[in-house]
Amino acid sequence: MPKSTRRPAAYHGPVDYLSLAEVETIARRAHEGQVDKNGHPYSEHLAAVAHGVAARGGSDEQVAAGWLHDAIEDDALTREWLAEAALADATKAIVDALTKRPGEPLEGYTARILATPGALLVKQADLAHNSNPVRLASLDDATAARLTEKYRRTRELLGLAED
Repeated sequence: MPKSTRRPAAYHGPVDYLSLAEVETIARRAHEGQVDKNGHPYSEHLAAVAHGVAARGGSDEQVAAGWLHDAIEDDALTREWLAEAALADATKAIVDALTKRPGEPLEGYTARILATPGALLVKQADLAHNSNPVRLASLDDATAARLTEKYRRTRELLGLAED
């Protein structure tokens, strides 16, 4: 069970946050049995995003968000879990920013990412993996074209060049 961030009101010491290894384990377990559009274990995408964040110089808080970036949106973990998890506020804010809301326009989603410190780097790593030509080539033409345009438009709204 993940550690809690709850402390007695008089407690003023440091919070014992989950380690990156613990966050990875939680993310892998939460997405266990899930596959991506290519039929690969979803944890491969999570690892690619987390490693992409680290390779881009991201902080531990951003790397943790990379592991968890799809957990709420995919119903792998709940918003309540995120609120109570022993994670830095920055990690929680990034995961929240990257969680698409039902029916939300892309413009609103990208504006939230841009308004949340640290979220853009995580989204950049996510887009880089999602739009990898090798991954897209294994999809049917219609799906690959739709996703390519979606990722292009997202990059445009975020002010990102292709990775």
